[in-house]
Amino acid sequence: MKSPASFFLTFSPLFSSVLALGQNATVTTTSPTEGLLQLAGNGLDGQILLSADDWWGVIRAAEDLAGDFGKVTGRNLTLGNWGSTANTTNSTVPSVGKRSSPGIRQRKLSRLQGARDNETYTNGSSTTVYYTYNPVTSFVNYTTGPAETFTGPTLSNTPSNPVIIAGTLNKSRLIRALVQANKLDITPISGRWEAFISEVIIDPLPGVDQALVIVGSDMRGTVFGLYDVSEQMGVSPWWWWADVAGGVWALGGRKVQGPPSVKYRGVFINDEQPALTNWINSNYQPGKYGPGYNHYFYPRVFELLLRLRANYFWPAMWGSMFGVDDTANQPLADAYGIVMGSSHTEPMMRATNEWSNFGKQYGGNGQWEYDTNNASLSTFFTVGAQRAKPYAANSLFTMAMRGSGDSAITLTQAQAIAVLQNVVAKQREILAEVFNETKIEEIPQMWCLYKEVQGYYENGLTVPDDVTLLWADDNWGNIRRVPTASETNRSGGAGIYYHFDYVGDPGDYKWINTIQLQKTVEQMQLAYARQADRIWILNVGDLKTLEIPINHFLDLAYDTPKWGYDSVPRWLRSWAEREFGPEHSDDISSVVDRYGMYAARRKYELLDSTTYSIVNYNEADAVLAQWGELADDAQKIFDALEDGFQPAYYEMILQPVLGGQVVNQIYINAGKNRLYTAQKRNKANAVAQDVLGYFQRDHVLTQRYHELLDGKWNHMLDRRLPFRWNYDGYWQQPMRNTIPALSYVQELETSLAGNIGIAVEGSNATVPGDDAWHPNSGSTLVLPPMDPYGPRTRWIDIFARGTQSCQWSISPQQPYVHATPNAGSTSGPNSNVNGTDTRVYISIDWSQAPPAPSTTSVTINIASSCDWGNYAAPTIQVPIHNTAIPSTFTGFVESDAHISIEASHTSRTTSLNNISYAILPAHGRTLAGITLTPVLA
Repeated sequence: MKSPASFFLTFSPLFSSVLALGQNATVTTTSPTEGLLQLAGNGLDGQILLSADDWWGVIRAAEDLAGDFGKVTGRNLTLGNWGSTANTTNSTVPSVGKRSSPGIRQRKLSRLQGARDNETYTNGSSTTVYYTYNPVTSFVNYTTGPAETFTGPTLSNTPSNPVIIAGTLNKSRLIRALVQANKLDITPISGRWEAFISEVIIDPLPGVDQALVIVGSDMRGTVFGLYDVSEQMGVSPWWWWADVAGGVWALGGRKVQGPPSVKYRGVFINDEQPALTNWINSNYQPGKYGPGYNHYFYPRVFELLLRLRANYFWPAMWGSMFGVDDTANQPLADAYGIVMGSSHTEPMMRATNEWSNFGKQYGGNGQWEYDTNNASLSTFFTVGAQRAKPYAANSLFTMAMRGSGDSAITLTQAQAIAVLQNVVAKQREILAEVFNETKIEEIPQMWCLYKEVQGYYENGLTVPDDVTLLWADDNWGNIRRVPTASETNRSGGAGIYYHFDYVGDPGDYKWINTIQLQKTVEQMQLAYARQADRIWILNVGDLKTLEIPINHFLDLAYDTPKWGYDSVPRWLRSWAEREFGPEHSDDISSVVDRYGMYAARRKYELLDSTTYSIVNYNEADAVLAQWGELADDAQKIFDALEDGFQPAYYEMILQPVLGGQVVNQIYINAGKNRLYTAQKRNKANAVAQDVLGYFQRDHVLTQRYHELLDGKWNHMLDRRLPFRWNYDGYWQQPMRNTIPALSYVQELETSLAGNIGIAVEGSNATVPGDDAWHPNSGSTLVLPPMDPYGPRTRWIDIFARGTQSCQWSISPQQPYVHATPNAGSTSGPNSNVNGTDTRVYISIDWSQAPPAPSTTSVTINIASSCDWGNYAAPTIQVPIHNTAIPSTFTGFVESDAHISIEASHTSRTTSLNNISYAILPAHGRTLAGITLTPVLA
């Protein structure tokens, strides 16, 4: 096990490795030169000095950082209050009810709304901070009850060796004092969005020789600066969600950072049944109306988002109501500094289920139809705006509406456009009335142009200029639309709603991670170049199992230019080093990169037993070989990791790899079982048993996941295996795992065509005997053509289909044709003699083969110690064409009537007017993709 680390500040450019992905460094675990500031380690008791009047989200994040030092060094930092009681705004405990937020780990909350100052209580040597809010008491008409509080961090009023000073511009008296004393130049971040400075200052305060000063341009800027130090020390943003152990590999540097590339960056928890909801039901008390998505659970999500430098969130909504299930939820989000929205189908900060539960109480006909029930819906919308008003600084309103249950409005397109124009006009009127001191243009709003709504826009629907156009992908990661040149000057800008999870027609994908990071880069770089940079919101399903692509997406959103087309290997190495240390980072990066390519070839839910050909180009076997090699590599890394890293590695890497291998084994073996049964092979039965074995293996892998860490993540893989036959023609997930129909041959009987069968590459047919794929009673099969530029070998399968053991030999009639092996045996079902099937590989010595242009057909004879039933002995024909090309030719040569070229293997590329082709490494199914650059061309 690793020993506790000591941390120092350094500015040396020699130290470039850093565990904060893509960010410059400020800390190191060893002191390379004299005079560096030691932050922790070697018995040092350090303190983070704050001002109690700062945002409470800042103070709470500082408490996290203090605890993160403990994870890594074995000793927490403490929190100090600069100026003691002179700087607090209250000297008595607020005389209101108190609510704690214990969850699985106690959360400490803060007030972020500038309209109300922080409340504090000073008790001699310490100051405790509170967040106060008025809970909603009616979910039909907006009313609130007596104030309640969340108890926040306690700060010592006696500074003791402050090594970090943190605070927010225009909020913290401490930072204001440093600026006024000319100790801190805040010019680079003043007035900027979510920016921060991190630097060592000499003699910042009386009695403090030097300290690392972290100052944010706003609340989240300071929070990001604090968490940046945590990540550099090796504390993963996923430390709780993915059970990542602490590390000690951070190095140093100075930084001015921000603003982010994309203003609002966040996730949407969606399709959260059964997995996340079952986990919630096992860990939290249910609410009055649904599962326990409450203020004990959501702190975990909010902290994760902030550690990932995100700021925007759409909450779970299938069976939940964020503002109703727990009246502390929305204040909690405000306290953390999370900008709350609601999904694309839930306008005006109200959940779909609120209409289902309370809609009839608004009168009217109870229908979610604005053209027939506008008065009731207008009141419903008004309550959502009223409820969000106290948290307006951290609210982004979803506008318009779709049909009931996330469907299209049941009107003609022209009618729907007219209705939606009226809906948005009314919603903006409501916002103007509720926020009567704020211009409507200053209230953040977005309209998601999802599915049919994009068609409305392109056929005349008009959107107010200050409303963000949120374009969507096609649910499968392909962005459908980005801003045109004429749309880039809109004051509301544009954004992207993107999917890593989907439930709906024509089918869903939600089992485990199937995201190829290279595609994410290509698509989001396109969006950013086209100025869709106001909002990036990501559908993450249950959140668990998508840790890696979520982290990658949010890093892209935070600093898009840093992560170009060729950045994925670099990002993965940095990610692996942060999570598991440097020793295995290259190997882990390779495993994750290959997994992304293999899994993205086709979503698990869309695979079937015919996806990969069993008889052509060795495709199915090549796929299984790739998965087998990947599984072996992933397992070796797991076995080599320290015990503390293994749970996280299993959750994020090993289980997906082994699970993906299992699914492909089941699908391909099911296809082999079907083919082998048609060919009457004895082996059909063994392959059927393999399918059953892998089916059980999936259960074992799932149970292993659920039992990790004393069952911490039990139910998170309750999503059923993504087998198409599970779905029974329905798009929704199956209720129970099943496998496809399997067939068996009667092993106690011999085929009418004898004990041995022959099959060849490129055909389902067998000889001897009759079947649907070759002429009646024919005894000859033909291999696909061979030439020097095609496959080096073709194959012939010789297999048992009876009860007797048989010897066989194979004899090409030309010496330049070779068969490997050229002899062997088959066995009956109860024999262990050399197995039952042999694959013989045919190769050509091209130096001895007849030259082109003629094609030669060579006969291959097969002999057996057993008879062939009532049929003639089989023969195989192999067409041979010894193609010759001019010595001056470079390029690609046709083979078997095909030319196959990897996208990046161009013979020539031509640039014109600074427009050229760029290679997208590892993008696609095999090697690479290409794209035009710049993307605005």
